[in-house]
Amino acid sequence: MKIKPLYDRILVKRIEEEEKTKGGIIIPDAAKEKPQEGMVVEVGDGKILDNGQKAALQVKAGDKILFGKYSGTEIKIDGEEHLILREEDVLAIVKD
Repeated sequence: MKIKPLYDRILVKRIEEEEKTKGGIIIPDAAKEKPQEGMVVEVGDGKILDNGQKAALQVKAGDKILFGKYSGTEIKIDGEEHLILREEDVLAIVKD
């Protein structure tokens, strides 16, 4: 199934965190928090401004991003969890 977000929304797949700490302690699933880091899968066409013009998004497919803890709406696509969120919920683009 293919999904194309509308306007200033983006489709994100969460990047799972390590199951071990740096010290080698294994973190059980019950103690894990949902990651706040993800990979942009698809982006909308842009935000419609008050004057009717369309503002392009700053993020693009393939960008690694950080987003707020409770941001977006969770959906399942082909059995995998994704998030749809607005570009304003993106806190930063991660540069490697």
